[in-house]
Amino acid sequence: MPLPPPRPLAPAAVLVLLLAAGCTTVGGSADGAGPVRELSAGELRAAAVADADLGPGYTVTVMAPGHGETGSGGGREVSDVPACQPLLDTVTPAAQAAQAAPAASASPGPEGPYAQTGLSVARAADPEGGVYGGLLGYRPGRAARLQAELEKLFGPCASFSSTAPPPPADRSRKGVRTRHRLTRDDTPTPGGADAVTGFTLTNESGSVVLSQRALVVRVGQVLAVFTTVGVGAKPAAAPDERIVRQQAAKLRAAQAVR
Repeated sequence: MPLPPPRPLAPAAVLVLLLAAGCTTVGGSADGAGPVRELSAGELRAAAVADADLGPGYTVTVMAPGHGETGSGGGREVSDVPACQPLLDTVTPAAQAAQAAPAASASPGPEGPYAQTGLSVARAADPEGGVYGGLLGYRPGRAARLQAELEKLFGPCASFSSTAPPPPADRSRKGVRTRHRLTRDDTPTPGGADAVTGFTLTNESGSVVLSQRALVVRVGQVLAVFTTVGVGAKPAAAPDERIVRQQAAKLRAAQAVR
C-alpha cells in the first residue's frame, strides 16, 4: 500500500482548536532562553527554512496559510473525546483548516497566532519521506502555555476513537469510525529551541495501520510543527533532524534582540 500523497498540515487550526477544546492556561516559564523580539508576519515567513539552509537534495515549498492541499475528503475527523481533538488536527492535513484558520487569521486576539506560515520539505534521497510543517507566531508567553496544554493530553488520550465524514460524492454512507493509539516520542531538544513535544498517533481500524508522527518545537514566541506519515511496515519516521535543527536555529536568530 503506497504512502498517502504529500499534504501540508494546518497548524493554525491545531492550536486554535486546542483553545476551543476547553483547555485552561497553566503556569510556566516565559518563552525563550533570553530576550526575544516579536516577528512580523513577513519576518516569520522569511524565517522559514530554505533550500540553501538545508543543502543539496532538499526542496522547500513555503505556502501561505490556508493554501495547502485539502485532499478529497473535505470533512473534519472528529474525536469522540473532545479534549483529544487537537491531536487529530495536528496530524490531519488542511481539510478542516477552512473552518478554523480564517477565524484565527481574521481576528487572532491574544490567544491565537498573530502570524503563520506553512511549508513542506522534500528530499531527493527519500521521495516518500516528506516533512510537512508550519510556523506560528504568538504573543509573549502564549506559545509556552499552549505547549504545556498539549503535554497534558498524553494521559487521557492514550486511546480514543473518532468519526470521519463520508466522501462528498456519497453522503448516504455512514461516517467512518477509527481507533487511535497515542504514544509519546522521546526527542532531544534541538539546539536553539526551548522545548519539544513529540508523539505518534496511529489509525488502527483498517487492515493496515496508518501512523502519523508530530513534533512541536518551541523557539521563543514561535511554535514550529513538523509531521510525517507512514503505512504498515513502514511507520512514520521522525522528522528529518537537519530540517528541525536548521529551522530552530533560524527562528532563534530571527527573534534575537538586536
